[in-house]
Amino acid sequence: MENDVEELLEPLIEQRADPYIHRHTDGYYYFTASVPQYDRIELRRAKTIEGLASAQTRTVWRKPDSGPCSELIWAPEIHHNHGAWYVYFAAAPSREIKSKLFQHRMYALRNTNANPLEGEWEFMGQVDTGIDTFCLDATTFTHKGQLYYLWAQKHDDIEGNSNLYIAPMKTPWQIEGAPMLLSRPEFEWECRGFRVNEGPSVLKKNGRIFISYSASATDENYAMGLLWADENANLLDPASWTKSPEPVLRTCFEHKIYGPGHNSFTVAEDGATVLLVYHARTYTEIEGDPLWNPDRHTFVKPLRWRDDGTPDFGRPSLG
Repeated sequence: MENDVEELLEPLIEQRADPYIHRHTDGYYYFTASVPQYDRIELRRAKTIEGLASAQTRTVWRKPDSGPCSELIWAPEIHHNHGAWYVYFAAAPSREIKSKLFQHRMYALRNTNANPLEGEWEFMGQVDTGIDTFCLDATTFTHKGQLYYLWAQKHDDIEGNSNLYIAPMKTPWQIEGAPMLLSRPEFEWECRGFRVNEGPSVLKKNGRIFISYSASATDENYAMGLLWADENANLLDPASWTKSPEPVLRTCFEHKIYGPGHNSFTVAEDGATVLLVYHARTYTEIEGDPLWNPDRHTFVKPLRWRDDGTPDFGRPSLG
């Protein structure tokens, strides 16, 4: 549990939601996130976590003026899969058709250069899940030589806005086989404002595969949940997964850190300490739709571990 003498955290990077930090074998940390304008994908890199705050940014892709991926560029992630760099993101069709504004689909970009801030980014098209509904927040991970795709998507037969799905990948931009439903909003804390499971992130440690995710509306009700499976289990079997009935990270009203979520995991410069990367707000008096409020900031804190080998997320306001 937290030590009361620890200092309160300050944001690492302001006005960057849905943060993703990847530490690569070249010794650099790579950072991307949703920008407040939702109009482009930015990358930055640094030798240290702290260095990301002042690192120069490069716009590697900008939305077209019209078409299926021309609005609301959300939650990019950068991964190095099968020898190349990939950015996975979600985008909506042109807002000229208002009914299509929140009809996101998922897309991939590829760069074969050793440094993803250089070279050319190739648009690889839509990552088709076989279900033609609202979807977003894709991530990938490799386990026992198999690349997996993990994402959030609405299903017409399931009440709510989005559920979590997993599928193996044939290539880093194509899934293979039918998606497996991993989690749906079912607990009260997952259904505040909206019935949402989204923003999955994977952590492999202590003989288990952990998947964190976010739930509820994107205001102070936003909170994080956790799934886990044994590392030797069939990850495509729903019976392999256990779901925490309680959130693992939620608003800290005492210290005014609100709506923590949409996280990723990385490691500290020591190569061993697991770091939790997430966004949160520092106030609740949001004018209008929380979606358009720019003040979701990137925070980073060490993840702790319980004696049983499960992660202890603590509170967002303490390191």
